[in-house]
Amino acid sequence: MSKTLYVGNLPWSISEEELSAAFAAHVNVKSSRIITDRETGRSRGFGFVEVEDEDVERVVEAMNGAEIGGREIVVNEARPRQPRL
Repeated sequence: MSKTLYVGNLPWSISEEELSAAFAAHVNVKSSRIITDRETGRSRGFGFVEVEDEDVERVVEAMNGAEIGGREIVVNEARPRQPRL
């Protein structure tokens, strides 16, 4: 099984490949995605990284507060998506 991590405060210019590479130093990354604005296509400054269940605590501890592109990122386990009302 795998879990999804929320990654916040990302640099606007980061790519999905760069995000994966940053986490790959600590864990096997299954997938990563940067969330973009629907209208402009610009990054919204956060994304998600999918990792194995057993790696979650270790990678959160290693990456939360780490610096990427001059910004201190926030990493925690993603919460389930809430339905829009």
